[in-house]
Amino acid sequence: TSYQPALFGIVQGGRHQDLREESARVIGEMGFDGFGIGGSFNKEDMGTAVGWVSKILPEDKPRHLLGIGEPADIIEGVKNGADTFDCVTPTRMARNGTLMVKNGNGGRLNIFNAQYREDFKPIEEGCGCYTCQNYTRAYLAHLFRAKEILASTLASIHNLYFLINLTKSIREK
Repeated sequence: TSYQPALFGIVQGGRHQDLREESARVIGEMGFDGFGIGGSFNKEDMGTAVGWVSKILPEDKPRHLLGIGEPADIIEGVKNGADTFDCVTPTRMARNGTLMVKNGNGGRLNIFNAQYREDFKPIEEGCGCYTCQNYTRAYLAHLFRAKEILASTLASIHNLYFLINLTKSIREK
């Protein structure tokens, strides 16, 4: 089987509706395989800016939201027309001991908190990731305190699994 790389045109325009809409019109008419939506967003207006361009870009081609990786931002992006995402957020958070969870302090668990030193539950009950199936919060807390590289790996596995399942859930809905 032969694969052809897809070429995406990037829509820019910062926080300016007129510039984003003009960029979407021009880039949307160029025959790209899909579109990247980039530029600087405020958390408060990211969904609005994505919505501006999604109304203009061809509906039959994918829209990729550049640099978005927080769960709430992914949900907002999908609501406003984004199809795919990329970001360093899940692995950066993992390297710093922050784990994504459904319930908790803003959807985050800081494994450095003292309460996790002797917590023998998985990162999140019911999570099917390799880390949650095989390791406890206490073990991860130990690995992070010992500065073991395995800590970042196991935390990254969990955070990526979390986001993949979030997007799977969004697709099903």
